[in-house]
Amino acid sequence: MIIVSACLAGVECRYNGSSATIPKVVDLVIKGEAIPICPEVLAGLPTPRPPVEQVSGKIVSEAGEDQTEDYIAGAKIGLEIALLSHCKKAILKSNSPTCGCGRIYDGTFSGKLVQGEGVFSKLLKESGIEVSTEEIFISA
Repeated sequence: MIIVSACLAGVECRYNGSSATIPKVVDLVIKGEAIPICPEVLAGLPTPRPPVEQVSGKIVSEAGEDQTEDYIAGAKIGLEIALLSHCKKAILKSNSPTCGCGRIYDGTFSGKLVQGEGVFSKLLKESGIEVSTEEIFISA
């Protein structure tokens, strides 16, 4: 079983109410090979919601509101689902402060990327789950 970011599976759950649908990810879900998860939705955050980025180890909105607790709570619920489902892999939305793998936005809300991990990606990796982004399908 594979964990996938729900937005990649066509769920309109991104911060702006959109999806980032990747047909190959949708196919994995339809075949029963993947479980779509949105840590933000699991945390009870609304869709749409203000954009956030990681700033000095915290998850902060553009207005400066610290939302770290909610984002970590959602990531922990997502991790629990992954572990209960015996997932070994995850395909997550690139650049996200939650799901980003290897690169995230730099915290200035300018669109600039830096090396880093989203909070959900980090928890999955720490639990031995292999994490990649949708870019594996785009470059394939």
